Amino acid sequence: MTAADGQWKRRWLAPIVTLAATPLVLFAGVYALDHFVTGGDAVGEPLGALERYLHFDPDFITDAVSALAGMIAAVLGIVITVVSIIVQLSADRYTGVAQMFLRDRTNIAVMTYYVMACVCGVWLSMSLQDEFVPRALVLVIMIATSVGLVLMLPYFAYVFWFLEPANIIDRIRMQAVRTVEATASARTAERCARLQAPSLTAMEELTDITSNSISGKDKIIASRAVDALRDLCLDYLAIKSKAPEAWFVIGDGIRKNPDFVAMDPESLHDLEVCCTWFEWKILRQYLGIYNEALTSMRDINYLIAIDSRYIGEGAGERGDRHVIELVFRYMNSYLRATLNAGDVRTAYNVLNQYRLLVETMLRQGHGPVALDGVKHMKYYGQTSYDMKLTFVAETVAYDVSALCQLAHDLGADEQEEMLAQFLDLDQPLKVKGQEKGLLGVRKAQVKLAAYYLLCGEDDKARLIAEDMRDEPRERLAVIYDQLARVESKDFWEIIDRGRNFEYMPPEQRAHMVTFFSWLGIDESVTTQRPGQPSNRSR
Repeated sequence: MTAADGQWKRRWLAPIVTLAATPLVLFAGVYALDHFVTGGDAVGEPLGALERYLHFDPDFITDAVSALAGMIAAVLGIVITVVSIIVQLSADRYTGVAQMFLRDRTNIAVMTYYVMACVCGVWLSMSLQDEFVPRALVLVIMIATSVGLVLMLPYFAYVFWFLEPANIIDRIRMQAVRTVEATASARTAERCARLQAPSLTAMEELTDITSNSISGKDKIIASRAVDALRDLCLDYLAIKSKAPEAWFVIGDGIRKNPDFVAMDPESLHDLEVCCTWFEWKILRQYLGIYNEALTSMRDINYLIAIDSRYIGEGAGERGDRHVIELVFRYMNSYLRATLNAGDVRTAYNVLNQYRLLVETMLRQGHGPVALDGVKHMKYYGQTSYDMKLTFVAETVAYDVSALCQLAHDLGADEQEEMLAQFLDLDQPLKVKGQEKGLLGVRKAQVKLAAYYLLCGEDDKARLIAEDMRDEPRERLAVIYDQLARVESKDFWEIIDRGRNFEYMPPEQRAHMVTFFSWLGIDESVTTQRPGQPSNRSR
């Protein structure tokens, strides 16, 4: 049994059978009691219980037949009234709900059933004659009316389920996926152009749901809509190679979209050449949501960074270099918006996803892209110093240090250039003399040097030592002392990353003795009280 079969039985079959069988059994039992015990003497030849019930007399059922038609019409009126109110309330919050509701096959089937039952009831009321009773038709309309009454409650439950925000989001995404899948069989440019508009509309509907949820502080629904955009993009990447070339040309149906109209014609042409208008539009929606949620719902910012990383990783698996570069451009835009807002916590979380994306690029063999990512991280680290967001720059330093370590583990060709970028991170800091920020960067460099020594890469460690040769002895002593005292990988508070920035495994930490000996610092130096914790976390 499939999941769909299980849902149908649970949502429709079980309630209908229960609601119909219970009164049927009750009625049959009481009717049998009247027939066999309390019904009095029968007139004419004796009849069985069922035969007597079905022995419709035209003189007595005329009013009952008219009532059947009126009853099913009244039920239809109740259903339409309740459903219209519910749908209107949802449509005020989520665009496109009314059309989605009217296109749903179940809703169409239920409404069609009620209308057909009403029409048949009207015709039945005019078919009675003194000498003729259409017993089969009467019985059918009676059953149809009973089913209509029983159907109300399961149908109302279905409507409420249908209009749940999470189900609306899933339905929008699935409709967009089906539209995109249809492009694989499209044979003409006109057909592709017609399919572009519904897919773009789905993106904007999901964005609208997210925006409304953010303004209403509904984080759960906003998160579902953001994830739906990610799933849509990943589903699209899976079938993108099957799409005809005409699909990647921005058609007239979407060219007038504000996001495309605002673009420079050359940039718009680049989207067509690189076959990335679909991914660009989704990421553009992400950027709009990101700016709207910044400082008001930070978890959505973090989720957008996570989902953007997933899109980049999906593109990396398929070797789509253009989409990978597009994802990095938007990740850079997230960082820029975050720094402009002065939101250190969000920058800290976004950088975590940025680092994870670069790590994936290294593992997937996209070394040049990973190197570009490190360069961008260095740039935003230095920019954060200009904006006096020193902790952001320190976060960049520790993340780039981790990337250099991974590049070495993987034997990436770009590891030397990454190290050079890392050592260049602190150059503007020396000029500006921001002591606190420079101290954090130097700690990250010492961690990397100790790792190189652990791996037998003395030459790389000496490059770091040479870069630190002119550091004041007092600063080096503080760095040595603080790093040597960090023995737990876990920070003493609950934090997003969960790891202490300054932690090193004991075997790695032991190599600091050699490194600092090159700089004239020995382990006897102590500037911090024993047991005093470090103040940097990961």
